[in-house]
Amino acid sequence: MRSAARPVALGASGRLHKRAHRWNSTTVKSGDKNEPLRSILIANRGEIALRVGRTASQYGIRTTTLYTDPDRHSQHALSSPFAVNLGSTDQYLNGPRIIELAIQHGCRAIHPGYGFLSENAAFAKSCTDAGLNFIGPPYKAIEAMGDKSRSKEIMIEAGVPCIPGYHGAIQDPDRLAKEAESIGYPVLLKAVKGGGGKGMRIAQSSAEFHQQLESAKSEARSSFGDEVMLVEKYITTPRHIEVQVFADKHGNCLALGERDCSIQRRHQKILEESPAPNLPEDVRQDLWEKARQAALAVGYEGAGTVEFIFDNETGEFFFMEMNTRLQVEHPVTEMVTGLDLVHWQILVAEGQPLPLTQAEVEERIKARGHAIEARIYAEDPSMNFIPSTGKLLHLRKPRETESVRIDAGFVEGDEVSSHYDPMIAKLIVSGPDRKAALQKLERALEEYEVAGPVTNIEFLKRCCRSPGFVRGEVETGYIPKNHAELFEKVEVPTEVWIQAAIGLYEANLQAKASSSLQGVGFGNALQPREFHLVETSSDPQLNNKPVPVRVLKTDQSTFSVTLNDSDQQTITATFNSKTNTLTSFYPHTRLSTTLIHDTTSNSLTLFDRGTLYRLHLATPAWLSKAIGAKDVANSVLAPMPCKVLRVEVQEGDEVKKNQALVVIESMKMETVIRSPQDGVVSRVVHRAGEMCKAGTALVEFEGQGE
Repeated sequence: MRSAARPVALGASGRLHKRAHRWNSTTVKSGDKNEPLRSILIANRGEIALRVGRTASQYGIRTTTLYTDPDRHSQHALSSPFAVNLGSTDQYLNGPRIIELAIQHGCRAIHPGYGFLSENAAFAKSCTDAGLNFIGPPYKAIEAMGDKSRSKEIMIEAGVPCIPGYHGAIQDPDRLAKEAESIGYPVLLKAVKGGGGKGMRIAQSSAEFHQQLESAKSEARSSFGDEVMLVEKYITTPRHIEVQVFADKHGNCLALGERDCSIQRRHQKILEESPAPNLPEDVRQDLWEKARQAALAVGYEGAGTVEFIFDNETGEFFFMEMNTRLQVEHPVTEMVTGLDLVHWQILVAEGQPLPLTQAEVEERIKARGHAIEARIYAEDPSMNFIPSTGKLLHLRKPRETESVRIDAGFVEGDEVSSHYDPMIAKLIVSGPDRKAALQKLERALEEYEVAGPVTNIEFLKRCCRSPGFVRGEVETGYIPKNHAELFEKVEVPTEVWIQAAIGLYEANLQAKASSSLQGVGFGNALQPREFHLVETSSDPQLNNKPVPVRVLKTDQSTFSVTLNDSDQQTITATFNSKTNTLTSFYPHTRLSTTLIHDTTSNSLTLFDRGTLYRLHLATPAWLSKAIGAKDVANSVLAPMPCKVLRVEVQEGDEVKKNQALVVIESMKMETVIRSPQDGVVSRVVHRAGEMCKAGTALVEFEGQGE
């Protein structure tokens, strides 16, 4: 009989954190739990499900995959003939059902991936109680490291340095404020059961402490179902350095090198690399040893990551937390060691000893150079990295080689929904040294083309070129400290406006030529067309003006183009409708541009010389007036499907630019929507608790067009 599903708490990246569960499942009758695994149920989705499946297939292990209704056409759902639809979106967290499915499908083990149930001690224990092999650490280790207060106590006892802070049970806000004063500002407020940057805020002074505390607690409640906070000293120039550890059931524990994950937004990583740049060798070795001590202190088994905060000013490092699972950035370690960490997880689960010694691992790291991973997200960096959704209209990846790897969960035509994490792929490169790896990463990013949702690819390119990052002068505050450089506006080149107009003109002609109306004797003469193109921007204050481009095709491959009513050029060009590529010959250069036209929104995405440009076709003013188009310039719109958590203003309020208007939640991420202008609120369209579609108005200002 199926046991009833219990309430669960969703954490960072879909992680489920410990609550008081009592899960009862039918026990599987099996032989020796350390016999070779022949079948695995993968209790996860997306690229990690595909990643685990690849290794399992390589070693002849059958996999059963799970999916939910929104994921029914996803790549991981299609990756195995043994696939089960769980139904609603929250069912990746239904531990009892997942255990029962594993038993029903004859699976000997469950691989939890990362996120969802991967760090849930109760789920790990229930797998063991049911006779299944949980491919992860013992539940007691998960339990000990999952509570940030308890984990720090264990680390202090083991001689691992911890950052000063308050980790007590008294959670009265005034008591927490008193502790913050004692520690000294700035302080970091962090959910005890948090992770992935959620439930985390920085208080710079006592004046903002209570506001930041309430914001952190609110996000923690939403993400983890728990609002217990700890208060720690905030290191002003910190680096985030983590050590990959691996332990077996025979008392062996190895450090597989460190990763620097300091380039972050929203307290979440976007660039990770190994080895950590500009790190003294004695500090590196000390980090490895402290990480091994941390793992041994909790009787660890399998893959884990011990995370440290490194103080750039003093050279000291402090234990932050241990992630009791495989990390998103594990491919970086695989590139610099040549190891398959998923295979090692399977070996440990089977009871086998680790295949290498610490000395052999270190020799591999010395010989293999440097690796960097870039996380490619559907998000808008110019809007504080708010997630983006939509269909992947076009996706072209760099060519994969031994030194260029792509772990992806999406292909062209897939939908990036608001239900799950917005990561599209991970791009990992390696080279003989950091300079070579960084150069390779930049070239690969230039070859990566994604049209549909807004992505962070252009931002990642800027990070790779940023002088400070090139020098390895990294810290977790790198992005805000270099904001002006990283977000500098790039002007659209003249040739891009022309390429867009010729591409639209030629695509329209080719579409007409293939229609059934062609040849009836009317309308076949070539006519000039004028396109009003506008650079797409998320900032309504930029108020970009339309650029008029007039195009006339004068013969089979020649076009007369006039830009801004003055600059007239004759250009030879051909358009390949199968690849959406326009090749043009200018007097000074040849250009090959990919052009994707989304006819539903009249948006244009162009990839030209390794750079993405986003434009849209503007409706001429005379036509807007004729069709009675509504002016929405004074509306603040929902940037994605979301739930309204809080409304910070009322009708009639005078607000200033950047003042908080509404707090929304999407993909378990809390986002503050701020006013784009000074003005007076005329209408609050959506209230707390209401669901909104992308593009619908949240707040309207006086002056709204009728």
